[in-house]
Amino acid sequence: MKNLFFIWVGVLIALVSCSDKEELEGAVARVNDRYLFEDELEKVMPANQSAEDSLLFRNNYIKTWATRELLYEKAMINVAVQDQEIQALVEDYRRELLIDRYKRAVLQQDLDTVVTDDDLDEYYQANKNVYRLNEDLLRLKLIHFSADLNDRKEVEKMFRSGDEEDSEALNDRELEFFALSLNDSIWVSKVQAESRLPWLKEEKNLKKDQFFQKEDSLGVYLVAIKDVLHRNDVAPKSYVIPTIRQMILHNRKLELMNEIEKTLVIDAINNEQFEEY
Repeated sequence: MKNLFFIWVGVLIALVSCSDKEELEGAVARVNDRYLFEDELEKVMPANQSAEDSLLFRNNYIKTWATRELLYEKAMINVAVQDQEIQALVEDYRRELLIDRYKRAVLQQDLDTVVTDDDLDEYYQANKNVYRLNEDLLRLKLIHFSADLNDRKEVEKMFRSGDEEDSEALNDRELEFFALSLNDSIWVSKVQAESRLPWLKEEKNLKKDQFFQKEDSLGVYLVAIKDVLHRNDVAPKSYVIPTIRQMILHNRKLELMNEIEKTLVIDAINNEQFEEY
């Protein structure tokens, strides 16, 4: 009987040992009774790295993980007196995360994200004095072509005419030019324009309806300034539409969440779930 008992004990130990080995299969590091496994490492490993970079990342991650585990153990020993305070902070953080996730789910389901042109115009008219420019803006059209262009004079004439047929004809020949932009209804920053037209930096007093013809070693530049806005002028609606759209959606989010919170409180009072003493 004794021999049989020891046999069973040996079998049990062997089974437990095998089970432990199976559970620890794939472990890449250990700190006391906690393990880091290969599949966890693979989840954070950046893609498309060289073998050398992958090895470096692996080693750094394991050392960082071990350091945090060791610091956590020390903290558990030395900060135990503040455990209740920490648990309270953790619980508060958990509650805030759950509330935030609930709010995002409600917003995703119920928020009206359609912003019409009327919405944009109404908001702009009510708040346009808030939107002041911090840079100069231009509306312009330009063409840049080689000084050796065969019909250079004709191109200059077509550009200056402003006739729709001439503009269409120039657009059809776009591949013949270094640069062509005839849409003068779009506002662009002066800095952006200067990146394409370096000589424009020298023009300090740009005005509406100005025309420039410049020539250098890179070719001929024709530029027609349709309009100019300066720093501290009211920003045009088209230029601030992305910001306005964001503000409209932000305000809708606030209004929706305020309405939801009010409804929750009213329902709780009506259902005798909330009482104020």
